Amino acid sequence: MKPLLASILISVALAAIPAATLAQDGVWKDRYGNPIPQTESRRTLNGLGGWVVVTPDADWEEKWSRPSVVGPVFTQAKKVPKGKQVFVLVFFGNPEVGADGRADVSCDLDVTGPDGRSLVQRSIACFQGTPSGARNSMYLSKPVLGITSEPSDPSGTWTVQVSLKDKLSGTALPLKTTFVVE
Repeated sequence: MKPLLASILISVALAAIPAATLAQDGVWKDRYGNPIPQTESRRTLNGLGGWVVVTPDADWEEKWSRPSVVGPVFTQAKKVPKGKQVFVLVFFGNPEVGADGRADVSCDLDVTGPDGRSLVQRSIACFQGTPSGARNSMYLSKPVLGITSEPSDPSGTWTVQVSLKDKLSGTALPLKTTFVVE
């Protein structure tokens, strides 16, 4: 898995602009306002909403930054050819805000290959500051992982696990998604 470690790039999303909507009661809504079920990759716990998406969209940052009434649309990576880069995007909403109006959300990230080896990063600052939108707005966390599989990396199912941690409320929200490297 050494090539995996060498091929993972952490970049920073500079803007945390509101996108999709999470209702106050924790019910996820699609772009038309219809409720959608919670899944392992998109869920709510104690009011904190989170969503992890693996996308092949190299223009993810442009899509995120483009003003839109309904929010950006990302392609979800299911099957990825070796050598093709994918991006792990972590969204969150409804963080607890302190008396100073600031939120403090961190992430633990774990990317595991089909051979069981993994790259783990703990306590990454996902968001620290004053949310700029309504309490139910969604935000993109600061770490965005870029993953490119090398020819020597194993083919098969890769698992991405994220634990979003709202430090002010004490809520830890586990999220999980997978993709297949062919």
